[in-house]
Amino acid sequence: MENPIQASATCRFLFAALLLPLSLSVSAAGIDASINEAMAPITDAVAGFIFYEVTIFGSQLPLIILWLMSAAVFFTFYFGFINLRGFKHAFQLLRGDYAKPGDRGEVSHFQALATAVSGTVGIGNISSVAIVISIGGPGATFWLMIAGFFGMSTKFAECVAGVKYRKINADGSVSGGPMYYLQEGLKERNLGWLGKPMAYFYACSIVIGCLGIGNMFQSNQAFQQFVVVTGGADSFFQDKGWLFGIALAVTVGFVIIGGIKSIASVVSKLVPFMALMYVVGSLLVIALNAEKLPWAITAIVTEAFNPTAMGGGMLGIMIMGFQRAAFSNEAGIGSAAIAHSAVRTNEPATEGFVGLMEPFIDTVVICTLTALVIITTVYEPSLADSGIQGIELASRAFGSTLSWSTIPLSFIAVLFAFSTMLSWSYYGLKGWTYILGESKKAEVIFKVIFCSFGALGCMIQLDAVLNFSDALVFVIALPNILGLYILAPIIKRELKSYQARLKSGEIQNLRKSKSLDI
Repeated sequence: MENPIQASATCRFLFAALLLPLSLSVSAAGIDASINEAMAPITDAVAGFIFYEVTIFGSQLPLIILWLMSAAVFFTFYFGFINLRGFKHAFQLLRGDYAKPGDRGEVSHFQALATAVSGTVGIGNISSVAIVISIGGPGATFWLMIAGFFGMSTKFAECVAGVKYRKINADGSVSGGPMYYLQEGLKERNLGWLGKPMAYFYACSIVIGCLGIGNMFQSNQAFQQFVVVTGGADSFFQDKGWLFGIALAVTVGFVIIGGIKSIASVVSKLVPFMALMYVVGSLLVIALNAEKLPWAITAIVTEAFNPTAMGGGMLGIMIMGFQRAAFSNEAGIGSAAIAHSAVRTNEPATEGFVGLMEPFIDTVVICTLTALVIITTVYEPSLADSGIQGIELASRAFGSTLSWSTIPLSFIAVLFAFSTMLSWSYYGLKGWTYILGESKKAEVIFKVIFCSFGALGCMIQLDAVLNFSDALVFVIALPNILGLYILAPIIKRELKSYQARLKSGEIQNLRKSKSLDI
């Protein structure tokens, strides 16, 4: 039975989340223009720094993408292609073969993965692939997959470090992620003077980033897709963003009030459902256009090395594929390690193996299927000049084969956005409590703020704020990856120790043990 004090706090939380956006909606008409105007100079400065580009062989290369991809390649070789070798063991862990009831943590391996995947699999997986193909042609898909493959190794490093340096609180809850492995891990390497400022910078950035790109942008896109589902231009909700926003805020509030266990419980059911719906729909479209599939696969491979769809040649198309993959799976950003840190395990390496699956599902599977749907249906070399990009192009691709698919696709997009909000609320919360300290009061305040910003995202267009938060989400890759480089020997030692004990039988497969007992 719920404690009366907790129930009262829950009611006050939901009431506040309901009232704040409602009061702000009254004067929202001119707020967005004023805020955009005030934020634009700051946004331009931050975005100009983090997305600074250099010209290489006629192509513009954002340095942040070079930073992310260099790390992904380094960790792949440093850990001996763990992104290939670790596949089988990752499935065993997800299946629960090595799960011990007494291990510390809050969620299962599968729930931790589902929470992290829900934070990366979103509308961007559909729209970003459509953009990259419309501009870069089929060949960009090849480099997107390659980048996703290498990104698996970065996720491995983040998740091992996240569990190794996590903090187990007095009530049994877990706090982890880059903030903690930057502070504690670098202290272990006698670099505490560097680790703590980096940790605080990361925490502040992810709090701001979660409110924008992980919240307001998602709620705005969910509202736009909800309007499509309920009738488009004739929808009753066309001019009622405030109503949808309040309903979304309350729904999100009911889930996140229970913390990571509640979030993981919801997304562990939601993510497989929406992913399966999208995968089945994609495979159906591809199957109905099977005669174009050989050409599509050939075009993806050949145009990756001999592109015809864009200027800048092979390097330009490679950069575009790498950039969209980095934006999609967030390998190197470190955010997913916050969710993975809550897993029930006493072996940090186990969650590294599980983390491998995230970029694979997000980029290699879902993004590739999206690409094949577009290439086998509506793609043509002149697509870049048509002005049709993003979710509109993906909808047209599905609709060209399945005329009824627009509404289901929009429904899936709403679920993508909703699940992303749930995960990013947890990421932001852990950054918030790292700064202010672990307390119920601090948690409730953050959750009210988060839900209120989500509601506002449906009412006003704060482009400058979203761009600013987007830039901050990527600027945290700088301290995160630097920290991972420093911690790489410790992570590798953890991996070798785990593999040696696994090989010797010290760590047992409980599923096999039970079958032998029978």
